[in-house]
Amino acid sequence: MSEKTVIEINGVKMEIDLRHATRIDTLSVGDRVKVLVKKYSDYAVYAGTVIGFEPFKELPTVIVAYLQTEYNSVGIKFIYFNAQTKETEIIKAIDDDQLDIDKAGVTQQFEREIQKKQDELADVIAKRDYFLANFKAYWPEHQSIVA
Repeated sequence: MSEKTVIEINGVKMEIDLRHATRIDTLSVGDRVKVLVKKYSDYAVYAGTVIGFEPFKELPTVIVAYLQTEYNSVGIKFIYFNAQTKETEIIKAIDDDQLDIDKAGVTQQFEREIQKKQDELADVIAKRDYFLANFKAYWPEHQSIVA
């Protein structure tokens, strides 16, 4: 059985033997990447970007930030990808995947989370102010000192 396929690159058609084909990516800071992360017994793919490189002699590391969106939340996670990284893969995003991330939707989700935290902060401040106003009887302003 032949494992050859025909591909076209810049108008040039080539027949490639897939048993020996290798994809080599060059990554730069700011490049879009796809991150494959193992979750329990399954895998999930996230959109990410390369944010840095750590050229350690023993273990060169690529730093990737990726967007993890769930039904009710959104978060930015970080991967330090090197030869010892397990259950995670990264590849350069080569397709037109800009529609994978809804900028307005993600921004709106962050705004909701900000509002929720601001409401929590206002609640804690109100509790503190209530405590200071209503529990002052426990600490007299002027305590007499007996020598």
